[in-house]
Amino acid sequence: MRGFLASSIGVSCAAAALAAPLVLTAPASASPTVPAPPAAAPKAAPGATQSLPLVPLGSDRGLSQGPGEQGLAKREVKSFSLLGVVWDDPDAELPGLVQVRTRDAATGRWSAWQGVETHNHEHAADPGSAERGTGRRLRGGTAPLWVGASDGVEVRVRPGGEAPADEPFADENGQPVLPGGLHLELVDPGGSPGGTGARDAAEKAASRANSPLAPLGATRLPARSAAEVRAEQGAKPLPYAAAQPEIVTRRGWGADESIREAEFLYTDTVKAAFVHHSASGNNYSCADAPAMIRSIYRYHVESEGWRDIGYNFLVDKCGKVYEGRAGGVAKPVMGAHTLGFNENSTGVAVLGTFTGTEPPAPAVEALKKLTAWKLGLTGADPAGTTHLVSGGGNRYPKGQNVPMKVISGHRDGFTTECPGTKLYDKLPEIRTGAAALQQREPGEETEPGTGTGAETAPGEPTAPAGAAR
Repeated sequence: MRGFLASSIGVSCAAAALAAPLVLTAPASASPTVPAPPAAAPKAAPGATQSLPLVPLGSDRGLSQGPGEQGLAKREVKSFSLLGVVWDDPDAELPGLVQVRTRDAATGRWSAWQGVETHNHEHAADPGSAERGTGRRLRGGTAPLWVGASDGVEVRVRPGGEAPADEPFADENGQPVLPGGLHLELVDPGGSPGGTGARDAAEKAASRANSPLAPLGATRLPARSAAEVRAEQGAKPLPYAAAQPEIVTRRGWGADESIREAEFLYTDTVKAAFVHHSASGNNYSCADAPAMIRSIYRYHVESEGWRDIGYNFLVDKCGKVYEGRAGGVAKPVMGAHTLGFNENSTGVAVLGTFTGTEPPAPAVEALKKLTAWKLGLTGADPAGTTHLVSGGGNRYPKGQNVPMKVISGHRDGFTTECPGTKLYDKLPEIRTGAAALQQREPGEETEPGTGTGAETAPGEPTAPAGAAR
C-alpha cells in the first residue's frame, strides 16, 4: 500500500491537453468572435511569518523565572493572528509549559497569559514516508494558537513534567531540559482574494484536482445528492454512497499555492477517518475561519516544514467544511495528521479546542455528513471496523496490523489528548449518524475500501507507509 506522487504541473498539462476541444478553421470571409480572456483575480495581501529566537529569561524580566526557562520579554511586533513555538528536532517533544500574552491590535489591551498545547508532534507525516524526504527542513512544534489580530507578544517556556525516558532532553539528574533551537513563530494570514478564477499554474493544478466537481477556480464545491455522487463515479459501484456536503475549496479560503510542494501525494484508498481538534483555541468567529486555516497552513508549511497543510478537511464551529491538503477532495490524498496511520486514511480537524469544551452541534453534524460521503466513496462503513498497518508511533510499533474503528479519534492511533475528551465522546454519535446517511441497516458491516484501489487483508505484509511510486 505505497503512497505515490503525482506532479501537479504534469497532471494539469496533461489534463489540459486531453480536454482541448477540436478547433475548426473558419472560412476566410468569416469573422469569428474571439471571447475576451477572463479577468485576472485580484491579488490579496500576502501572508507572512516572523520567526523570533527565544532566549534565557533573566530575573529582571518581571517574570517568575525557573531553571532553564526561555522566552521573550514584552515587545511590539508586526501584525500577526496565530502563533506557535518550534524547535530543531521534529521527533522531539517539549517537556514543559508554554505560555503567551498578546496585545490586541485594535484596542491595545494585553491579554491574560494563555497556555499553548505542547504535545503536537503526533500530527505529522509517517516515519520513512515520502513527505519526510522532500528536502524541507522539518521542525518540531507546538499546536498553533489563534489570538486574532495582534501587534505585541510576550512568551515564557518552562521545563517541567516528565521527560520521556527515550529522549535526550533531561539533565544528569533526570530533570527535563528544553529542546534546542526554540523559536516563536508569529503568523500573519494575509488576505483572501475575491472573485473566482485561478491565477497561476499551482492554483490551476489545485483547482483542477477537483474536476469535475466544480469549474476551474471555483471557491466552493456545491452540495450533491447521493444519486449525483453515484453518477459522477461512472461504472464504479457505490452501494453506500451518501450526499456530499458543500465544501469550501482551497481557492475559497485563500490558500497561497506557491508555498506548498508542487506534487500531490496519494495513498491507495480510504479505509478510515481520523477526527482531530486543531487545539488552536475557541476564541474565533465563523468569519475568522478562512484566515485561521490560512494561518495553520502557513504554520505547517513554513514553520514546521511540511509539504502542505496536514489535514485533509477542516470544519468550523458553524459546520462549514473546508478542503485541506491539495490533490482533490474525492481522491485518496495522503495527509500528515495521525503519525503512523496516514496511509489509507483521511484526517478531519474541527477548528477549536475540545478538552473541556463541548463541540458545537453544527460541527458534529458536519462531521457526520462529511465522513458519510468520503467513506461512502470507498464502501467503508462508518459504524464498522477495519485494519490499518502502523507506520510507527508511541502506541503501535511499525508494521503492526491494528484493528481500528472506521471513524476513530486521533488518540486511537497515538497516545495523545487529541481530539479532546469532549469531541472524542461524540464519536459514537458521529459513527451512527454517518452510517444512517449511507442508508445502512443497524449492525450491517462491510469491509471498507471496496470502492477504490487494492486492499490489504489482516496480516498481509505491506510496503512502508508513504513510499513513492
